[in-house]
Amino acid sequence: MDTGTPDTGAFGALLHSLRTRAGLSQEELAHASGVSVRALSYMERGHSRGPQRRTVQALAKALGLDEAGARELEHTASLGRPRPARTRDVVPPPAALPDADAHTGAPDLLPRAPRGFHGRAAELAALSRAAADEAAVCLVIGPAGVGKTALVLHWAHQGRAGFPDGCLYADLRGFGDTGEPALMEVLREFLPALGVPHGRIPESANGAAALFRSLAADRRLLVILDNARDSEQVRPLLPGGRRCVTVVTSRHRLPGLIVTDTAHPIAVDVLAPEDGTMLLAGVLGTERVHAEPAAARRLAELCGGLPLALRVAAARLAQRPGWSLGEMAAELSDETRRLGLLDVEDTGVRAALRVTLQQLPRHVADQFAHLGRHPGTHVDRYAAAALAGTDPATAEDRLERLAVAHLVTETGPGRWTMHDLVRLYARSMDAGPEALTRVLDHYTATALAAVAAAEPGNEECFPLPADHLPPAAVREFGDRSAAVAWYAAERDDLTRAVAAAHAAGLHGRTWRIVLALWPLIVWRVRDGWAPLLETALEAARADGDQHGEARVLNVLGWVLTEEGRIAEALTHLGAASALASRAGDAVAEANALIVLAVAQAALGSLDEAAEGCERAVELARRAGDRTIERLAMQHLARHWADAGKWRRALDTATEALAFEDRPGTADVPRVLLLMVRGEALLGLGNEAEGIGQLDLAAREAESSGYEDGAVRALGVLLRVSADAGLRARYDAAVARLTTRT
Repeated sequence: MDTGTPDTGAFGALLHSLRTRAGLSQEELAHASGVSVRALSYMERGHSRGPQRRTVQALAKALGLDEAGARELEHTASLGRPRPARTRDVVPPPAALPDADAHTGAPDLLPRAPRGFHGRAAELAALSRAAADEAAVCLVIGPAGVGKTALVLHWAHQGRAGFPDGCLYADLRGFGDTGEPALMEVLREFLPALGVPHGRIPESANGAAALFRSLAADRRLLVILDNARDSEQVRPLLPGGRRCVTVVTSRHRLPGLIVTDTAHPIAVDVLAPEDGTMLLAGVLGTERVHAEPAAARRLAELCGGLPLALRVAAARLAQRPGWSLGEMAAELSDETRRLGLLDVEDTGVRAALRVTLQQLPRHVADQFAHLGRHPGTHVDRYAAAALAGTDPATAEDRLERLAVAHLVTETGPGRWTMHDLVRLYARSMDAGPEALTRVLDHYTATALAAVAAAEPGNEECFPLPADHLPPAAVREFGDRSAAVAWYAAERDDLTRAVAAAHAAGLHGRTWRIVLALWPLIVWRVRDGWAPLLETALEAARADGDQHGEARVLNVLGWVLTEEGRIAEALTHLGAASALASRAGDAVAEANALIVLAVAQAALGSLDEAAEGCERAVELARRAGDRTIERLAMQHLARHWADAGKWRRALDTATEALAFEDRPGTADVPRVLLLMVRGEALLGLGNEAEGIGQLDLAAREAESSGYEDGAVRALGVLLRVSADAGLRARYDAAVARLTTRT
């Protein structure tokens, strides 16, 4: 929509004539050239007689002028540019500027309001609260494509009545390919908008900035500084007036601006699926979106709630009215094509991320590329260090830099993650062939350290492979609870690491990582471990490692037994025993016999199970392995108890408990031995002492995170006591056991 009448002077009249001849409105020319509608209006009305060369070139290109026409427009503009004397570096007081208040109406340099804006109620409210402070500086931060500019412009247009002295806007292009505007370029837009003739603008940037601050001092202005690279780029443009509000947007956190100018940070995150589908409806129409609600929600999820990605997807659908949303969702489901489908010309997720990375130091960008080789969803500083082949302190510093740029997000103390689309972009980068191997070996080394802390005194799971790449540092675990917490936090990523190792044909790494999970498997045995162990078995066989194969068969047989799949378990356990016997590995054979006895007991063959455990005790003693001997005795005591042979059960459990060389500590075998003692004492008629032993077993299981043991011990107690407290503890343990940690 045109505003005002053309200037009778040379440049304004020429610009108006060229625009009219081209059949363009001021809004259309503004959109094509990147010059604001307000600035165009000022030019045509004579308030800006000599715009800068870059502005004139943008206008000439948008108007489609040939070389001669562009030269004529530039020559006319140059005639309106005054040649200021050097004394103009001195800032004249506002009262000495006769034209400073001569402009009509308050300045408004805002771009048009965003179309299809939806949601963001919490962020809009936070921005309004921050803007209510005196001399407010509001810092709107978030990753590329999350909609920071749209949010701020929507808020500004909705609240422009609160700024009677005008609204100023500048795109600082801190994350663009076109280069950042010079400070003077921005001030030559702001000062004329505030009524300063071009001839009265100081020549130096410092002088112009000082004049801007003096003019803003007593006004109620809104100043939007969009796409700021860093705090230094922003500070000279802060108006300083107590009634002014400045809103800065950036992909970086700009902590310096928070420190020096008390900026209020407002974080902008991705859209929830509901808001994402509404954004699609704003572009495609509600009828088309409502016709496929499930597909629309799936599209929003595949775009990760990123408004930029959603708008690109919507643009593709708008160009193809015959496409269904379901077809587009199916296309985006292919991770190898997703980023390509979310690019349109030079706009899209990849372009935005590429520009963000260009602003970072090379070593930080390299760390980002290495994160793309991580098989899971979260990293700590140790995993990041292993990926990049550096030390944890260096990796943590780089992760912090990436977090400042909103390329990673810290989800908890020392744990970072990436948006799904950002992760796909990182995976497309070259990080070298050894990154995956390094991080897998990091997980192996860390899991072994966790085993040592969780089950001290147990034999090592396996020898490390000959080509193991040791990390620069391995996380230390002070006690069992720290190890349990690490297992719980990393379980999903460890499972993904196994899948990645298997897919890459790194068979030795695959089965080792699975075996290093055995404490967690013991603690949560009914948690669906069989598929993971079957993958490990396949890898051990492909690796040609019979020791590893026997160990995996043994654990798999035990898990299948606990799941009630006895026939399958017996097959695996028989193979494990045979492998260990052929290899002359007495400890592995004893292990296999113990688990085989569990399967036999499940079939009711308690005497056969006891015989197997007695054989395992002999093998362990011959090998001098007190840990396996104690384990065999624990299972033997269990079988005696299940057979009702209470005295044998009590004596065997008591003997095994005497093996402990770490009084006052709890582990799984100790809890199970205490349970057998308690049951045997009950069976022998010593109810008080039996209940005491079972309660001790339950409390040690609860305190160590062994939920399965707690459920078992409390279940036995409830058979002899109707205590409400016991029932509450039992119900809580069952809830913990059935909830994935």
